[in-house]
Amino acid sequence: MSIEMEICRTVEATRSTVAQLRERGDVGLVPTMGALHAGHMNLVAQAMAENASVVTSIFVNPTQFGDPKDLETYPRDDEADLAALRAAGVAAVFMPDVAEMYPEGDETIVETTQLANVFHGLVRPGHFRGVATVVSKLLNIVQPDRVYFGQKDYQQLAVIRRMVRDLRMAVDVRDVATARDADGVALSSRNKRLTSEHRAAAPVLNQALVEAEAALLDGAAVEAIVSMIKARVAGEPLAVLKAIDIVDAATFEPATGDFRGTLGMMISAQFGDVLLIDQREVTR
Repeated sequence: MSIEMEICRTVEATRSTVAQLRERGDVGLVPTMGALHAGHMNLVAQAMAENASVVTSIFVNPTQFGDPKDLETYPRDDEADLAALRAAGVAAVFMPDVAEMYPEGDETIVETTQLANVFHGLVRPGHFRGVATVVSKLLNIVQPDRVYFGQKDYQQLAVIRRMVRDLRMAVDVRDVATARDADGVALSSRNKRLTSEHRAAAPVLNQALVEAEAALLDGAAVEAIVSMIKARVAGEPLAVLKAIDIVDAATFEPATGDFRGTLGMMISAQFGDVLLIDQREVTR
């Protein structure tokens, strides 16, 4: 079903539109950087089911990119994105330019000082600071009742939850399961940048996690799982492993030995110029 969808380019226009939407009831926010895929649309569908109105944002946030080339080549397709959001019933889309989000003279940043600088934060220095800063801006602009993120960016989700808790933000952070292609590869806008050879190699991340989950449930120690994942990824010559982290999902502290409870497994690997990440939660 298509609806008349507001496209807002400024903070002022977004706040005015959201004020009108609030007359209908709760508002959900789905932040994105565009190049939308089925994973994004799952977030939208969940938000549509839980709120009277849904607002999305499309903004390629420069402060979370460490490599200027990565920012320059990040896929963009505004026309297709807007068509998909309109068909899904989204009420409004916030599409600011960089100057609107980061006006000249802005100097404030938001950072979870510990959580942003461990695990995958070491692979992507400054990344989670950029994420926390832009998400805090979006939450302040829209002031939604609920905000939606995918589980694939596992540490990002933890950073946002910690930020919302620490800053006493009045928003419910909702997470949605990772969407995957038929071969198990986690959907990501960056997948569009993979060569055909690298795309054929990409399933190794999910395969390693599936095998690790089975071994964990069979009683393997965390250290053995790390070795297993390293060996599995090393068997794919086009994948360069960047990081493996296994944490207590409740505390985000490193898990060791015969851990019992819910574990979060995070993995990242380089495929040519593209860094891919994946995750899995396991309870034993």
